[in-house]
Amino acid sequence: MNEEMIRRYSCILAEELLPAMGCTEPIAIAYAAAKARQTLGAEPERLLIEVSGNIIKNVKSVVVPHTGGLRGIKAAALAGALAGDAEAGLEVLSRVTEAQIAAIGEKMRLVPAEIVHADTPHIFDIAVTAFAGEENAYVRLVGHHTNLVCVRRSGDTLLEKEIEGPCEAETDRSCLSIEGIVDYADAVPLDAVRGLLRRQIDYNMAIAEEGLRRPYGANIGKTLLRGHETDLSYKMRAYAAAASDARMGGCEMPVVINSGSGNQGITASVPVIVYARETGASEESLLRALCVSNLVTIHLKTGIGRLSAYCGAVSAGCAAGAGLSYLQGGRFREIAHTVVNAVAVTSGIVCDGAKASCAAKIAAAVDAGLLGLEMFRAGNQFYGGDGIVKKGVENTIANVGRLARFGMQETDREIIRLMIDT
Repeated sequence: MNEEMIRRYSCILAEELLPAMGCTEPIAIAYAAAKARQTLGAEPERLLIEVSGNIIKNVKSVVVPHTGGLRGIKAAALAGALAGDAEAGLEVLSRVTEAQIAAIGEKMRLVPAEIVHADTPHIFDIAVTAFAGEENAYVRLVGHHTNLVCVRRSGDTLLEKEIEGPCEAETDRSCLSIEGIVDYADAVPLDAVRGLLRRQIDYNMAIAEEGLRRPYGANIGKTLLRGHETDLSYKMRAYAAAASDARMGGCEMPVVINSGSGNQGITASVPVIVYARETGASEESLLRALCVSNLVTIHLKTGIGRLSAYCGAVSAGCAAGAGLSYLQGGRFREIAHTVVNAVAVTSGIVCDGAKASCAAKIAAAVDAGLLGLEMFRAGNQFYGGDGIVKKGVENTIANVGRLARFGMQETDREIIRLMIDT
């Protein structure tokens, strides 16, 4: 792999492996609200929050960190508007004080907030308008969690940019391939990725351990590990699930996300880290394996899009299997078959929003990654023509993208309707 391609792959990792506190969709609402408050220059007296259906889906049931256990769109917006740091990006709520947490609870009763299901062609679309007296401030995010496309104050436009096309900050993902990812992992100078991946290791393992220490959500991680403490396959799934238990349950520890999702960042990394630690793998081997698992996640998600009716943990679970294959000495052939085997197993899992059951879906996705790996090691595989599987890993990945982005559009709309009606 030449130096220019190494640089491009490294840029993709740097753009995607970002720290975030809490589920990223409510945090994006908090970020937009914090920007609106900053632009307004005063505490809002009321809020208008206009969001696409997928934002409703991913915010409705999840606990917003630093709110005292509050859930939902209004809680996220008020937390951002009253206590958020607009300059902190996806760590917008990282500096909230105890006094501010109490104030957010009080303001939930006092500050009116109108929530509108926006009529928008964009799957990811958040607009927050904050009002104080005769003044107002409008902030809109489209495409991904910090992509500001419009900022206005009382009718004056302070920022406006084109929405169509890829976000300017994103490196072109068309260069990604399974073969290229393996070549990159073998060739990249570790100093180019060490800081990025060490932060992922530290953050995501810390929240996994927290999820096993204390009760969060449905305690999927603890349930998996009970009676299987020495079984490495259970331990990998349990630690990944426990991190999601904590994150969905409002834990105030940050994670390093992947493809805009903390659960995907957890799923792609934690099983690989647990395996490396349990088997005594070197730091170099672990870091290179994490390059594989993270980039395979990004590659799979590129065709799917940020939000879909297709569960993102599926992609990350397949990618975890790829990273484990790399740690065990596998390269392109082994990793390609692991990915194809895994996506053939779990591509039917739907995303019905961020909530406690995400941890269980993560456990299932990691299990599929492990099964895909073990299948190939035992000389077994799925073949082109088996369902959505086509000959060649890239053709199968393209099919998954079509299924998730286009084939499941009506499924996504129906899921949103079901969730709004409950």
